[in-house]
Amino acid sequence: MVLKALVFTLVFTFSTGCAYRFGMSDRTLPGGYAQVAIPVFKNTTQETGIEAPFTNALIRRFARSQVARVSDKESAPLLLEGTITKVQTEEGPKVTNITGLPEQAVITTEYVIRINANLILRRKSDEKIIWQGSFSNQKVYPAPRIGTPVINSANATYNQSARMEFIARLAEEMMTEAHDRMTENF
Repeated sequence: MVLKALVFTLVFTFSTGCAYRFGMSDRTLPGGYAQVAIPVFKNTTQETGIEAPFTNALIRRFARSQVARVSDKESAPLLLEGTITKVQTEEGPKVTNITGLPEQAVITTEYVIRINANLILRRKSDEKIIWQGSFSNQKVYPAPRIGTPVINSANATYNQSARMEFIARLAEEMMTEAHDRMTENF
């Protein structure tokens, strides 16, 4: 009897708690809209071709979550505009005094990519901004490896390919965070 009362009390307490829920809560866009248009991101950086990974990552996130349907600009009441404002690459640790290479040779072992992006969710009817956010993230990727002391150059194709792969990973992470912050209900 006491056990039943305890179980009932616990179930009642947890099911009627203030603002806390077990599992995933229902997410919506601000204002409760069910449709949004996401045009290709603007890119104000010198890095070419990074608009598509960011735009596609955000569209995929909305498709997975089913919070809102992504549609064309004409039929959607909201416009979600993204701008990539900064892409910065810095060299990481370096190795010196390598046997078989010239005395002053320096080899970078990894690079750090930092990216900043801004998102604005705008209601089309009156151009009012109903949500906005800034996002930044960074990732480290390994530099091309030099396999033998005789080889003294690195593969530039690998470097560009690895760089773009890590930019795409950053895009996925940043747009997941953007989606989650934008659709968070309190």
